[in-house]
Formats: sequence, structure tokens, C-alpha cells
Amino acid sequence: MAHQNVEDGTSAVRTPTPLDPCQSDAGRGTSRLRIGLGIMLAFLLVLACRVVIVQGFDPTGLANAANDLRTQSSVLGASRGKIVDASGVVLAESIIRYDIVGSPRENNGAETFPRLGSDGTIGDVARDDGLSELAQALGRSVEDMKTALTGDGQFVYLARSVSPAVESIIAELRIPGVTSRPVPHRTYPLGSVGGSIVGYVNEEGGAAGIEQTLDHKLMGVDGERIFQIGADGIIIPTAANRITPPTDGETVKLSIDSYLQFYSQNAIEKQVQDQSAEYGNVIVVEAKTGKIRAMAETGTVDPNAPGATRPEDRGARSVTAAIEPGSTEKAITAAAAIEEGKIDPLSQLLVPPTYTVNGQKFQDSFVHGEQQRTFAGIIGDSMNTGTVMVGEKLTREQRYEYLRKFGIGQKTGIALPGESAGLLAQPDEWDSRQEFSVLFGQGLSQTPLQTAMAFQAIANGGVRLQPQLIESVVDNDGVEHVTEAAAGTAVISPETAKQVRDILESVVTAGGAKDVSVPGYRIGGKTGTAEAVADDGTGFDGYTASFVGMAPMEDPRYIVMVNVQRPKGNIYGVTQAGVFNDVMAQVLTKYQVPATMTSSVSLAQKY
Repeated sequence: MAHQNVEDGTSAVRTPTPLDPCQSDAGRGTSRLRIGLGIMLAFLLVLACRVVIVQGFDPTGLANAANDLRTQSSVLGASRGKIVDASGVVLAESIIRYDIVGSPRENNGAETFPRLGSDGTIGDVARDDGLSELAQALGRSVEDMKTALTGDGQFVYLARSVSPAVESIIAELRIPGVTSRPVPHRTYPLGSVGGSIVGYVNEEGGAAGIEQTLDHKLMGVDGERIFQIGADGIIIPTAANRITPPTDGETVKLSIDSYLQFYSQNAIEKQVQDQSAEYGNVIVVEAKTGKIRAMAETGTVDPNAPGATRPEDRGARSVTAAIEPGSTEKAITAAAAIEEGKIDPLSQLLVPPTYTVNGQKFQDSFVHGEQQRTFAGIIGDSMNTGTVMVGEKLTREQRYEYLRKFGIGQKTGIALPGESAGLLAQPDEWDSRQEFSVLFGQGLSQTPLQTAMAFQAIANGGVRLQPQLIESVVDNDGVEHVTEAAAGTAVISPETAKQVRDILESVVTAGGAKDVSVPGYRIGGKTGTAEAVADDGTGFDGYTASFVGMAPMEDPRYIVMVNVQRPKGNIYGVTQAGVFNDVMAQVLTKYQVPATMTSSVSLAQKY
């Protein structure tokens, strides 16, 4: 109200303060109410804005975040594909097992948990009843389960390596804190048979052999089981339990015959022991297809326990170890000289006891005087002198090109890791001795498989094929996808190939390999002896002794390569004929090759 100033007669307005005794209690209450309503309106405004943001601008963000917090998953492991031999015998297979694990902290937090029944209704299950069901499924006592799941721990193993059927039962129980983990288990039923070919796996997948090179076909794709849990850690029974089934790996069928592989491994193991050698190989090739029917190594790894084998022995030396082949290379020299029209099997040469060219002296492994020899006789008794005399008729470039045509100095492309291309220098890099020593298998290196495939070309009418180790891949629908063979390469004419085969048969019938024999069959082949390069790459240390042969000579179907590294004793008394004879006999019997009905070839050796 207005008050009049008594002295001057003017009036003034006075504003009361909150402490003014003239303000009533009712007025002060009204003020507080207004302040409270303002705060409440501000809160509601903020909340309304948040709702607008969530529903208008982020309609799924928070909902998805909440859903993500509730959603849990477990892996359904894919089974790695099988590896089988040409007849379907299992060489490698996987068994998916599961570890059952639990979280005591999550499990003992509630006396009951909800479960969706078969009738569609939700019922509460007592924790003790759930543990009893779990114990029954795992074949353990209830006391074991209670002990394991009591406490404040976060992780405990309840069972190891249970079957998928048991894992599925436990998943349906939906017991809080109990989940599973897939544990794939790879087994190799035949142990070390073909171990260097099959390979083995580690935690990352294929680590050697076919397991490594075809890992992408074998590994498969894991599936997933998705479920939701509440804030109390208990599985929500009505929430969707989505399952994405795993896609198992595909089955890889090899060209290997497990019986021949087993036989070959035993045969070369015994030979290496008898000759106190470092290691040995046996390779069986189908001449008209290039299929590898056996590739045996001594000391072969057992994929079930690869750690028990030295790392250097775990692979296939048939494709990883490049060695000087020795006189088996004379078959390529013969093919080149005949193809170029420089000589024929019965051409005669006067062969001296030593032969010198470009200041380099060459001699033979046996003492002889000057002899009149046929070219077949020169190869038959493996004479370096006569071979150099014939090879001299070829230019450096021709010698190099024929070696390349027969696959020397280049990888074969076989489906195994670590393959060596060998070592074949360019002709302009050859020194005055090397340009002639390559004619009889020295001054270059190649793998046993490269040597075997060179003989495959001679057996196959002059057409060199790529070695084939994978016959097919069978997908998850059971459809077999046969491996298409690569086109062959004609390296010499069929006529030249036939003349070289006649020379190789004469090596057995009239030359230096008369101990090679398979009753009922015509056999041809060539011995090889070379100095072995020392492990440090400087100089030589020991020898390599080998034999490569084919049968039946009227229409060759199989090649058998035998190689022994650093045998002890008199190298010129060492023979691989016994292993060859035994393995070739098994091969011809296994594949029911008809016995020979034609006469053997025995070209004149000398005059």
C-alpha cells in the first residue's frame, strides 16, 4: 500500500523483502509452490525432449543397446572336412566335442529360474532341480555340480569333450551361468601312413601337407546359438533362441592308395636301415594320368603327434629336397639327342676309357679300354664318356631347353607346401665342366618327383603331365567335383619316346641293371648315382643312389622311383633294385595289370 510522507506531503511505494514482517505465511507458501512447479516442469521438459530425441531421431538406438546387453551367444563348431584316399579310406577326420563351462557367480544368485515348458507356459525351476538335471546329463553327481557352481568364481569347467548330443541337451536346460565351448578334435586313423602328404593342424588350422594347402576347403564355417538373459543373469525363457547351424568342411579325396603307401613306406624304411642311409623316398606315378599313387618318405610324421618328429622330417622330401640326380638324367640326354636327329639307339661310337673336352676330363665308374659301343650300350652301362660324346652334338641351348621341357628347374605344381623348383642355371652361366656334367645329372639339382615326372613323359609317348594328388572334392551336398587334369606338354615325339623306352628296357635286359626284375612283366629303367651336396652347401658329402623304372614296357602304365640319400659302404655295390622290384610288383598286382605277352627288347650293347 502507499504511505504518505508527513513532512513534504508526497507518497512512496515500499517493496517488502522476504523477511519483511508485513509478508504473511500464506504468501511465502505460494512462492515455494511456484518454485517447485517450475523445477518439475523443467524436468518434464527435459524428459520430453529426450523422448522426442529417442523416438524421433534415434528410434532404435537405446532399444538396440538394451537388447545387445541381454543377448548372449555360443559357438556351434563346424566339423573339419575329411581327407580320404582314392578308395575312400579315411586318412583324416574331425570330431566336434564340447567343453561345458559354468559361472558360479551367475548360477548361485537365484534359488529359482524360469523355463519355457513344452506346453508353452513358463514355470519356475528350482536351482537344485536344475543342477540335478545337469548332473544327469553329464553323468556326474549332484554334489559335484553344487560344489563346482558354489562360490563367487567367474569360470569353472564342468565337463570336457562331451558329444554334440549332450551339449544340445544341456543347452535346452537353460541353467543360469552354464554354457558350452566347441573343441574340435582331429584324428588320423592310419597314423603315419601318408603323414607327410596329409599333414596336420594347429590352433590356426592346417599347418602342413594337404591340411595346409586345402585348408580353405577343409575348415568349414562355425554356426551360432543366440539367446537372451535378464539383468539377473538368468536366460529369458520366452526370448528367441536362434540357431545358425554350422557348415562343415568339404571332403578331399587324394589319388593316394593307402595300401601302396603303407607298403612303400615299409619297403623304403627297411632299405634305409639296411644301407645305414640318411633318408629315402619311393614315388609311384600313373603314367597316363600323372596321378600319384604313393609318395613314401622314411621317418614319416604321425599327424596325431607331429611334435614327436623332427621339423625337418615332417614334410615330403620327395618335393622339398632338391638333389643331384646322377645318371637317371641320361634318359633326358638320350631323348634330346634322338629327337634332334643326332643319334639313334644302335648308332655306334668308339668310346675311350677317358674323354676330354674343353680341358675337362670325364671317365666312367668302371675301368675299360677303348670300346665300340652302341648308344644303347652307352646308356645301358651308364658311361659318362660316351654320354658326353653324344651330348656334345647338342648346343648348350638345346641341352638346357630339353631339361626345361622335361620339367627340370621348375615346380611341378603338386598340391603340397614347400615344393622346390630345384636348381638349373642358365646355359650362359655354365662353366666349362658344368655344360657337359648336366648331361649325366651333375651340376644341377632336382626333386625326386621331378625325376619321376621326366620318366612319366617318356612312358606316356613323350607327353609330360602335371602330377595329380587331388582326385576330387566332395561338397556338403554330397556332390563330387572331380579335379580337372592340366593339359599335358609334348616334349618329344612318340617315336622318340619309344626309342628311349627300348634303351631303358635294354638297361635291364642287357645292361647294368640285370637285378631289376618283376616276374611276368617287361621292365625298363635307369640307375642313378651322384655325389650328395653337403648340408652347408660347400663341397660334397656322400652319395645319392636311385633307380627309376616303368612297366609294362609294351604299354607303360606305372613309374616307380626309388631314392636313397647317403647310403654307407661301397656306393658301386649299392642297388635299389630290391625295393623297386617289390613295390612295382605290388603296384601291378593291385591294379590288375595283365602279364606281358610280348618279347623283351634287348638292344646290342657293344660290338
